[in-house]
Amino acid sequence: MPSLLVKLYSIFFKLHQRHKLYSLTQVPLKNADTFGITSRHDESTAPSNPSFTDGVATKDIHIDSFSALCIRIFLPETIVSSQPTANECSDGGSHVYGGYSPPRGKTHKKLPVMLQFHGGGFVSGGHDSVGNDLFCRRIAKLCEVIVVAVGYRLAPESRYPAAFEDGLKVLNWMGKQANLAECGRWVGNGRRKVDVAQVFDGFGASMAEPWLAAHGDLSRCVLLGVSCGANIADYVARKAVEAGKLLDPVKVVAQVLMYPFFIGSVPLNSEIKLANSYFYDKATCMLAWKLFLREENFSLDHPAANPLIPGREPPLKFMPPTLTVVAEHDWMRDRAIAYSEELRKVNVDAPLLEYKDAVHEFATLDMLLQMPEAQACAEDIAIWVKKYISLRGHEFSY
Repeated sequence: MPSLLVKLYSIFFKLHQRHKLYSLTQVPLKNADTFGITSRHDESTAPSNPSFTDGVATKDIHIDSFSALCIRIFLPETIVSSQPTANECSDGGSHVYGGYSPPRGKTHKKLPVMLQFHGGGFVSGGHDSVGNDLFCRRIAKLCEVIVVAVGYRLAPESRYPAAFEDGLKVLNWMGKQANLAECGRWVGNGRRKVDVAQVFDGFGASMAEPWLAAHGDLSRCVLLGVSCGANIADYVARKAVEAGKLLDPVKVVAQVLMYPFFIGSVPLNSEIKLANSYFYDKATCMLAWKLFLREENFSLDHPAANPLIPGREPPLKFMPPTLTVVAEHDWMRDRAIAYSEELRKVNVDAPLLEYKDAVHEFATLDMLLQMPEAQACAEDIAIWVKKYISLRGHEFSY
């Protein structure tokens, strides 16, 4: 069973969540901002820091002028292990930027890129929240990847399909960045190759985003979704499969679904027996779904909610390798397990990691991040992910 401290905190957490969701139901839709929001003013956020702190540098980028869609990039210090971490000077010798800039005239170490979607029931949380910032830093260091945390638009200001479209938009944006960086490497009708550092400046304001252009290997892209973010990750994976080579050079090689926010009209065993489980009970989650899905389209068998409905495209056999993480005391666990089983039936590598005495978001909620189970989960994810992102000859195995 969860510890007494976890149980007590769960009580206060549920009360707070229900009050927040009820307050959101009172927001008049006519006052909804079409631009959207990516975080709530009452939630703690962590500022970005483009200098390496605790082994990771971060920066925020607003990537869509028509919406609030933004990202936070987490760059692990391992990419500059043999170089000074201080910022390079501009041509005039004066510092124009206080954070890390890829040095010119040097070969840059490339790392896989992980696209991460935070949890929060589609209505709260954020890519820059304190808990998500700490989790992404941990994953960036353990997996040795560049993490791109997506600040998708929240409901009810932006209902379905806004969050799902935002996830796909970021994947396409990363492909554009890779193509721009590649174009910038060649001048003179492709006859002369130039230093990639000339594609961007210290502010990252030119053609390509500098950190991704210098260090990102988008042919090794992993999706990771937390709670409702797992629903978004699975949607983006499906769209990546459908797009095929149209996404080149981006290749989604694997996805990680951490305690997905799945539900369905026909309840499974855990959805009945654990309906009043810790932190996120079924009644609270139903409120979130009603805020996310439009009233005219509301259904627990909506494609955004239930991955097991028949006729979904593409066929499951084309899905990427999928690691599913579930918690013993999570009422949504059985549907995630059933989805993992369906993937294995069609020979997709889809292992299941089940954690005893664990609750929903046990590895990502800010107040649980320092628990041993949270660290162990991140390490387990890193072991599996490295099977698919390690360069040939350096693969991980169990």
